[in-house]
Amino acid sequence: QVQLVESGGGLVQAGGSLRLSCATSGRTLNIGNMGWFRQAPGKEREFVACTNWNGASLLYADSVKGRFTISRDNAKNTVYLQMNSLKFEDTAVYFCAFTRLYTDVCYRATGEYDYWGQGTQVTVSS
Repeated sequence: QVQLVESGGGLVQAGGSLRLSCATSGRTLNIGNMGWFRQAPGKEREFVACTNWNGASLLYADSVKGRFTISRDNAKNTVYLQMNSLKFEDTAVYFCAFTRLYTDVCYRATGEYDYWGQGTQVTVSS
């Protein structure tokens, strides 16, 4: 079993920055593809960014490309999402997701991930 715990959310003004962290824990070495998703009130959960198991392949939603950066530290079993130039429309609950798949690329679909965190709220004031 794998547990994911997100942190780093909060309230920030438009144009500001936040850094989200997602720590994984469990009985086995947690190295696999990881992703960040978000869900705003009344909307479906949407893809934000992902990294394959070794960080060689990164993928971003068009809406965050150039503003957000995903990275990972496998020694710490942690993935990060650096969010810069935040906009009001970035307001959402942000979830990290994990799968033990070792692939050369990562995937946008929620169904590709087996484990999910509880989410952390990001609120951007205009």
